[in-house]
Amino acid sequence: MMQLTNYRGRPVVVLGLARSGVAAAKLFHGVGAHVVVNDKKERDQCPEADELAALGISVVCGHHPDGLVTEQTALLVKNPGIPYSAPPIAEALRLGVEVVSEVEVAGLLSPAPIIGITGSNGKTTTTTLTGVLLEAAGLKPLVAGNIGRPLSEAAGEIAEDGWLVAELSSFQLKGTSDFRPRIACLLNIAETHLDYHGTMEDYVGSKAKLFKNQTAEDVAIYNRDDETCRRLAESFNGRAFPFSVTQMLETGVMIVPPYAEIRPTDGEEDEEAERWIVSRDGQGKEQRILRVDELGIPGRHNAANALAAIAIALAAGAEPELLAEPLRAFRGVEHRLEYIGAYGGVKFYNDSKATNPMATTMSILSLPSPLILIAGGLDRGSDYMELLPVFRDRLKGLAAIGETRRKIGRVAELSGLANVKIVEPVEDAEQTLRQAVREAAAMAEPGDIVLLSPACASWDMFPSYEVRGRIFKQSAHTL
Repeated sequence: MMQLTNYRGRPVVVLGLARSGVAAAKLFHGVGAHVVVNDKKERDQCPEADELAALGISVVCGHHPDGLVTEQTALLVKNPGIPYSAPPIAEALRLGVEVVSEVEVAGLLSPAPIIGITGSNGKTTTTTLTGVLLEAAGLKPLVAGNIGRPLSEAAGEIAEDGWLVAELSSFQLKGTSDFRPRIACLLNIAETHLDYHGTMEDYVGSKAKLFKNQTAEDVAIYNRDDETCRRLAESFNGRAFPFSVTQMLETGVMIVPPYAEIRPTDGEEDEEAERWIVSRDGQGKEQRILRVDELGIPGRHNAANALAAIAIALAAGAEPELLAEPLRAFRGVEHRLEYIGAYGGVKFYNDSKATNPMATTMSILSLPSPLILIAGGLDRGSDYMELLPVFRDRLKGLAAIGETRRKIGRVAELSGLANVKIVEPVEDAEQTLRQAVREAAAMAEPGDIVLLSPACASWDMFPSYEVRGRIFKQSAHTL
């Protein structure tokens, strides 16, 4: 097992600046390692470089220098987004140098137990809601990880009697070896990030690392409705505590009576007031938490996210009666089915975080028709045909943008959708999205909804889904 003190006086390479790289560099520098930080971006694009250089840490920007990684290198800590094909990582692996992500380091540093949350969709909503529930229960959470704050930075600040709540991506988990969360939660698995992982096997295997080092003292929470999650659960070492919106469970958190399936069916939405969120401990004790229609966030997928957060809070020791009020008050997070406002009688929703077809499908199903969708972005090779049923049944119109605009437009045409606009690039990405908002608004009538839910990553046009979402909101406000 890696111990930080073992790196005193030894060479450590940190690949990639940004917040996680800065946190890792400071950490190893603090224990006396000889740290070199390398980023391919030019120095004037690395504002963090001066801060590290002032501490005496060597920073190399603009290229990957020859000899960055040698046989004497004790460890390489990589930014999660850097592919394993990058030359310094490939060289480290060739030489047998251990390559880890900053998450592995945080697991060693944290004096508090860690809650790890991962999945293809819903991570940020569930992680944020978990923090809210634990706070309401007096359990002193600190939320960090893929949600924004570097995990190793938070791990150095949290008190021993708190909980470190970590949103974790497949990129982060792939670079772990000994990381062991006290509570691990897997929300769902969908085909995504194959441009990074190469295969679904590698993607799923990276997610499964969250549970790899758990013992019988730990808790493994998983989505009983997801086939891949059920399969992975067969190998969990921790105490299983599932959640489900469609099944009655002896142990876990569920909806009673359960839904027939994850996607809405005719008539079910009228019965929300009759459905309760219930926890069972497997020993005959049952606890009602609140009714489904009382949740502050809409949609079947958000009900599943709420079940996961409740299961985590209960596993951490929260009293069930303390959870209902924060669940009612929670209104979600920015860029996740975020209500923007109504203009000319048309409602606008920002779901820029929907970066794969499953996320977009669930968002479409969470809102009433008629809908005009803005979708498209980075082309990762999907044909997007899984969107055809919801396009056919729920959409009134589509404005398609980005590298995938013609693929998604083709799916819309195959679905029989008549109002399809392929928005070609104009002056820049911002103006292209603004044009798409105008096109979508032109298709809408009072009572309709315009939804940005791209089903794609943003990187063909924008540096992040946050930037994409904020431009969409600005565009809606200035129609």
